[in-house]
Amino acid sequence: MLKTILDWVDERTGLVSGIRHFLDEDIPASAGWHQVLGSVAMFAFLTQIFSGLLLAVNYAPTPAEAWDSLRYIVTQATAGGLMRSLHHWGASAMIVVVVLHMVQAFLYGAYKKPRETTWMVGVVLLLLTLAFGLSGYLLAWDNRAYWGTMVTTRITSLAPGGKILLTLLGTDGSSIGRETFARFYAAHVTLLPLLTLFLVVFHVYLVRKHGVTPAPGDENKPKKKFFPEQVYKDTVATFVWFAVVAVMVALVKVPLGHAADPTDTGYNPRPEWYFLFLFQILKAFNGPLEVFGAIVLPGLAVGSLFLLPFIDRGKMLMLRQRTGAIALASVAAIGWGALTARAVATTPTTMEEDGLAEVRSWQQIPASQLTGIAAFRKDNCNSCHALDGTGSGPDLTKVASRRPNDWLQKHFQQPTDDAKAPSSSNLNASEVRGLITLVTQRDERGIDAWKNAPDEVVKGANVYIGNQCGSCHTLNDEGGKRGPVLNGLKQRRERSWVIAHFSDPKKFSPNSLMPAYKLNPKDLDLLTTYLLSVPR
Repeated sequence: MLKTILDWVDERTGLVSGIRHFLDEDIPASAGWHQVLGSVAMFAFLTQIFSGLLLAVNYAPTPAEAWDSLRYIVTQATAGGLMRSLHHWGASAMIVVVVLHMVQAFLYGAYKKPRETTWMVGVVLLLLTLAFGLSGYLLAWDNRAYWGTMVTTRITSLAPGGKILLTLLGTDGSSIGRETFARFYAAHVTLLPLLTLFLVVFHVYLVRKHGVTPAPGDENKPKKKFFPEQVYKDTVATFVWFAVVAVMVALVKVPLGHAADPTDTGYNPRPEWYFLFLFQILKAFNGPLEVFGAIVLPGLAVGSLFLLPFIDRGKMLMLRQRTGAIALASVAAIGWGALTARAVATTPTTMEEDGLAEVRSWQQIPASQLTGIAAFRKDNCNSCHALDGTGSGPDLTKVASRRPNDWLQKHFQQPTDDAKAPSSSNLNASEVRGLITLVTQRDERGIDAWKNAPDEVVKGANVYIGNQCGSCHTLNDEGGKRGPVLNGLKQRRERSWVIAHFSDPKKFSPNSLMPAYKLNPKDLDLLTTYLLSVPR
């Protein structure tokens, strides 16, 4: 029955005969494990297409919605985090495989006549693979993606015809907006996949036309079939590649920073790991020499790689005899590794905010509201006004007090006529004001903070208000404008810097009008903890 069905399908489509013809390809007797990388690279590309399509179902390709949609994919969509991790680590693993495939072809001399075109198409596919990384980098639309792409556009402007290239990218080089985002997205999901798919098919056609490169002296030996031996080796290699990616997906978190902020000019961008070597090279070329490091050197490298079949026209040699090729590949690998390691070693400790972390209510409300919570806890108001409704007094998180302010102020000083009742006369003026605001005004975030804000945070906010920091600084949309906004301070400063800055502001900010604060160690620690807990 199965044979009848297959014969019917083959008679009408030719599909069965086509697959049989593909699997019956003759390959050299020397073919083996060293030639599995091409099949792995093709599988890696198909994996990227599959995971990319699933991400696109929920992704909103506009600057206004991209970050929020990606956060939704990772935190709420079914298997969204898995697909994003698979797409991210699959991209890195695909680059590794494509590079190794090129190195293998180089070492074995697979670019020599008549396979020159096969090699050149492979070089273009390598460049397209890197282009996928560049174009996809922006689509996360966090600070890392935005400022990293700004560096890319600046380097692009150095190339001959840089202004025309920037116009094609939809930017003038000073910022990245909706037009640039749309073009990067279109390139990543439409142009590059179609072009890559066409070249992959063409590359496979050329490999079938000229055959797998045989070892010298192997041309006259009996051929063997692609199936089953080589298919088995390709399958095992593909499984190993996917297993490595799966381990990365399971163990290594894919970062997502804060939503892109074009005003955060102090952000220190870094490219993905596979471009770190180029980033390190650029450090050696400043001023007029920047063009040489950013454009000339990479251009010469790519040009030499592309024209290699016409540069090396010697006869085929056994691998062990290709000492020049082995030495060149070794030097390139050592150089790449050293530059990448140096770039990693000189990268400052990241203070990037985790965009996937939940922002709590107490991180979003003004310090004045937290001061009221601090006063409520300080004087043990919860003994009567229990927040679960079990106290002798009303639960003020459910029903706001309608008492006038002067009555409340007297009530805080002596809650009842009972002389044994707790007295709150030790509250200072700012704490009394905060407590009055707390019990008379309704705000969902404030109520949640009332119940859940950590003690060290509310105490730190109390120190902030008590020292009138808000007279100069804005925090959560409340405060003065003379000093810098303090939201997101953790992404700009280390804890040690903040602590030292209070003692001697002019040492760290020469033009600062801020006076030196001689806070006791406990208050200083509480204030610093609070300031570093408030997100951007």
